[in-house]
Amino acid sequence: MFWRWHFYAGIILTPILLMLAVTGASYLFRGNIEHWLYQDYTEVSAEGERHEASVVTQAVLDERPEAHITRYQPPGGEGQAAEVGITTASEEGMTVFVNPYTLDITGTLLNKNRVMDRVQEFHGELMIGTTGDRIVETAACWTIFMLISGLYLWWPSRSQMANRKSFLPGPSDNKRQKRKRIHSVPAFWISGGLLFFLLTGMLWTGFWGDGVQRIATSTGIGYPPSIWVGEAPVSDAVTTDTGDVSWAAEQMPVPESYAGNAYERISIDHVVNTAERTGVVSGFNVYYPSSETGVFTVSAFPDQAQNEVTMHINQYNGSILADYRWEQYPLPAKVMAMGITIHKGLQFGIWNQLFGLLICVGLIGIILSGIRLWWTRRPAGKLGAPKSMSAWKFRGFVFLVIGFGIVFPLFGLSVLILYALDYLIIRRISRLRTFFHMT
Repeated sequence: MFWRWHFYAGIILTPILLMLAVTGASYLFRGNIEHWLYQDYTEVSAEGERHEASVVTQAVLDERPEAHITRYQPPGGEGQAAEVGITTASEEGMTVFVNPYTLDITGTLLNKNRVMDRVQEFHGELMIGTTGDRIVETAACWTIFMLISGLYLWWPSRSQMANRKSFLPGPSDNKRQKRKRIHSVPAFWISGGLLFFLLTGMLWTGFWGDGVQRIATSTGIGYPPSIWVGEAPVSDAVTTDTGDVSWAAEQMPVPESYAGNAYERISIDHVVNTAERTGVVSGFNVYYPSSETGVFTVSAFPDQAQNEVTMHINQYNGSILADYRWEQYPLPAKVMAMGITIHKGLQFGIWNQLFGLLICVGLIGIILSGIRLWWTRRPAGKLGAPKSMSAWKFRGFVFLVIGFGIVFPLFGLSVLILYALDYLIIRRISRLRTFFHMT
C-alpha cells in the first residue's frame, strides 16, 4: 500500500519537483545574481556629499513628472545607489536607481522584468497566480507524504542497522537492489533538510501559510500590545498590503494617520531619519501612504531574521504608531522567521546557500534515480505500478491519510479527487484497469 502511493506520488510530482529544485537552487543565489546583472545600476562613485532622500526622490520626479512614488530605499552604504520605486503613467511598477552624490539616474528597471522576481514567482505559483499557488502547495503536501512513505519502505531491519548496510549506497550483487539503494540512501540523508525546506516554503502559501498566520494571531501568539503606541488599530487592512514585509508582520493590522492640526505630509527625510535613529539596519525600504489615512511603512527584511523591523509612521506628524521587531516576536514567530531566512539561503551566508544547494541537487538526484528505478522494471504496455489493494484493510494507513488531510487540507482534497477519479472512471474501463495495474 505504501509502495503504491509512493509510486504514484513520484510519477505525478516529478515535473513540479524538478521545477522547484531548479528554481529554488537559483533563488538561493539571488543576491549574487542580481549584483552581477545590475551592478552598473547599483554601484556608483562616492564623490562629494550624499544628498538627502527628498532631493533624490525629487530628481526622479523631475525626470518623470507623471510618476507616483511608492517606495524609497536609502543607499546601503558608500558607493551604493538609492532605489526609488514609482508607478508610471501607464500604471506599471518601476525601480529607478539614483546616484545619491550626483543625482544622476544610473538605470531604470520595470519590476516585471526583474529576473529573480520572475524566478520567485515561478517557484511559488508557476506564474499563474492563485491557481499555481494551490498547485505548488498541494505538491509540497504530497512530497511530505512521499518522504514518510519512502522512509517507511526504506526502514532497515535491526541486523541491517547494526552493520550500517542500509545507510550507504555500496555495491550489491543484485542490480535492482543496487538501484534501489542509489535512490533510497541519498533520500534518507537529505530527508530532514528537504522536510525543513518544504514546511518553511509552505509558510508563504496562500492557503496553508495564510491559515497558520491567522491561527497564530487568533490564539494570542501574534502581536504583543507593546508594539502599538496607543490602542491597537481596528482595521481591515493588513501590513502585507502596504509592501514587502517580514512573514511575522504580514497579518498585522495597519493603523491610520490622523492629521490633527497638520495637513501636510512629512518629508521622506523625516521618515528615513526616524528609522536610522531607532536602529533600523541599512537596506530598509520605506513604503509611501496609499491614501489620506495611510501610513509610511518602514520594512527591514534583511538577511538575518534578528534584524527584521516593521514600523508604521503617521504621515502627518511623524509619530511612530507601531514598531514590531524580533525582540517582540513570540517564539513561534521567531522560529518561522528564522526558518524563512534559512529557506532563502540568507541567515548563515555562503554556508546557508551551500546547504540549500545540496538539498536541491540531492532532490534532483533522487528524482532521476527514482525514474530510472521505475523504467528498468516497468512491464511492456503497463505503467508498472504496485498492485492495487483496498486501503480499508489497513486501518493504520487510513488513519495516517485522514490525519494528514486534516493537517494539510489541500492534500485531503486531492485524495478525495483521486479516489473519485479512480472509482468513477479508471475502475470502469478495462484498458485503464490493466494499464494502472488494477487487475
